[in-house]
Amino acid sequence: MRTKYPATTILYQPNRSQTMIQVKNLCKSFGKIHAVDDVSFSVPDGKIVGLLGPNGAGKTTTLRMLYTLLKPDNGTAFVDGFDIRTQPLQVQQQIGVLPDARGLYPRLTSRENIRYYGRLHGLNGAALEQQIDALVKLLDLQEIANRRTDGFSTGERLKVAIARSIVHDPKNVLLDEPTSGLDVMSTRAMRKVVRRLRDDGKCILFTSHVMQEVTALCERIIVIARGKIVAEGTMEELKTQTGQANLEDAFVAAIGTEEGLE
Repeated sequence: MRTKYPATTILYQPNRSQTMIQVKNLCKSFGKIHAVDDVSFSVPDGKIVGLLGPNGAGKTTTLRMLYTLLKPDNGTAFVDGFDIRTQPLQVQQQIGVLPDARGLYPRLTSRENIRYYGRLHGLNGAALEQQIDALVKLLDLQEIANRRTDGFSTGERLKVAIARSIVHDPKNVLLDEPTSGLDVMSTRAMRKVVRRLRDDGKCILFTSHVMQEVTALCERIIVIARGKIVAEGTMEELKTQTGQANLEDAFVAAIGTEEGLE
């Protein structure tokens, strides 16, 4: 039986009729480099969508704009109807983010790291502690829950970072390379967590350039190269569009180069 997250304080009530991530003509340049160039896509609730591309394709820059760390040069995006350009605080309340830099506080325990972020989101008291207990169980953190995170393995650090990112039970989850550096067992555990979040109805967007992860998790795939979307669809649709028999070959055909493949 699935463990249900306990009820937590509602910080803001979004317009649920607009529940999803909608990206519209996003652009971001750094000098002469067009990192993201007129990118548009949407991610519905209860789905896992993969943003697939070689290194330097614009995946992380796109996520950073979605979680309001970077401001777009042109275009915008909406998270549950909130505009990333004009309503950044409301957007931040609706999302959980696993960034490319995990950034745990090494002198705090796992629980203390999670609790700190819960308090930043306005949670406290028994509701927060129940939420932490549920996340410790979900992510199998029992053995390290009360240990300082200094010296943790990559997998242990990632689990704590995931717990911290979803402590406020966000409806939308953005994951930047969630299995990067993990061993086989940790990767399998992370897949299980991502599927659980999907089953709870969350809108999940994650970046990767590892074909195995995209194949195992994604219901829809967006291929980005040189800052532009070059293909989009289910795995079967991408194979049909490119006339290829497997996702890796379809990816190479879509981006027109083998650079960045793993």
